[in-house]
Amino acid sequence: MKLNLLSCNSQRPDKRAIAKCIAEISSNMSESLSNELTTILLEGDIVDIEMDDKNTGSALRALRKLSIDYEIIE
Repeated sequence: MKLNLLSCNSQRPDKRAIAKCIAEISSNMSESLSNELTTILLEGDIVDIEMDDKNTGSALRALRKLSIDYEIIE
């Protein structure tokens, strides 16, 4: 499943928690790449990630808990 991470609406986003979440839900993503994508997301740009299909419900809940808006592409 592909996701576009649109924005983070948290007043004080936890960069480390967001990077960890992205690394955990993405398929084959390194920690350094998830840190870079987190920085891009927090700067206001859209981030495209490929997600494992097995735990989509819990992954989407984790994104909502971090106040990350997303859209499902596939």
